[in-house]
Amino acid sequence: MGKRSQRRSVLMVCVGNLCRSPIAEAVMRDVVERAGLQGEWHVESAGIEGWHCGCRPDERALNVLARNNIDYYSHARVLAPADFLKFDYIFGMDRSNLAALKRMAPDYATAKVLLLGDFGLKPDDRIIEDPYYDIGEASFEKIYQQCKIACQNFLKQARKNQIM
Repeated sequence: MGKRSQRRSVLMVCVGNLCRSPIAEAVMRDVVERAGLQGEWHVESAGIEGWHCGCRPDERALNVLARNNIDYYSHARVLAPADFLKFDYIFGMDRSNLAALKRMAPDYATAKVLLLGDFGLKPDDRIIEDPYYDIGEASFEKIYQQCKIACQNFLKQARKNQIM
């Protein structure tokens, strides 16, 4: 079985797995499904901290996903050392997430740790900001739009083996 036929995997990570990473997970799944590649890709999300383990995402995140016709059924979980072997790509939403992921990665890690916003977003828009303390859903909608662009660009590059 060649490398091309192996299933690839993505883990989206933010601080608590309540806002940004569930949106990124849902959007990535949607992008994969729209490309007809659901048999080739596995997508999950996790949090750096375990404060919200077992909880559903923030209601505002679920509302934005629902408005964009995307269902979400997962619950928050915390990042585990095994994730650095299980997943091919682990994405942080901001530089703080990225730094934490690099600190947490065991020496034997095989996953590529990347910033999601580096895929197709303009330089001043690459950081997917934490909306947890914001009022309303506007920042959640912005995250959805950022994730849509980044996930589409990532998948396009990954399919061409252009991810360094």
